[in-house]
Amino acid sequence: MRVQKYRLEVVKEKGTSYEVESKKITSPSVASEILNKVFRLEVQPEEVFAILCLNTKHETIGCFEVARGSLGMALVHPREVFKRAIACNAACVLIAHNHPSGYVVPSSEDDNITKRLIEAGSLLGIEIVDHLVIGDDKFYSYKEQNASIFESRKK
Repeated sequence: MRVQKYRLEVVKEKGTSYEVESKKITSPSVASEILNKVFRLEVQPEEVFAILCLNTKHETIGCFEVARGSLGMALVHPREVFKRAIACNAACVLIAHNHPSGYVVPSSEDDNITKRLIEAGSLLGIEIVDHLVIGDDKFYSYKEQNASIFESRKK
């Protein structure tokens, strides 16, 4: 019987650095700017779920596309989010996805995955700092608009 040994590494993609005003996430608008520069979420024709991995000072240390779906849905599993966060040694994560329709009000499925990811992050010691839904030149911030989801998990 054999046992396979593995090695996990994060590889920086060559030629894919982006000029941004600030790497530090001080507001949802700063996060939205970074997400739109890196992933162009506001113009994607299908749903894309992405994360910004942050250090303890809320500076962006990595950006990942986690899932790409159809016009109205991208399947996201906590395992896929947190394996990326752990691989780049993130202290916390900002999650985001787009609505190709441009309509940024979250769906009940968006609410459910937000709650699920907050719970999973809590178990791992990796805080979800916000969830942005991005549409045509606008965004919805769960932290600003629906803070109760975040507050109920801290108790």
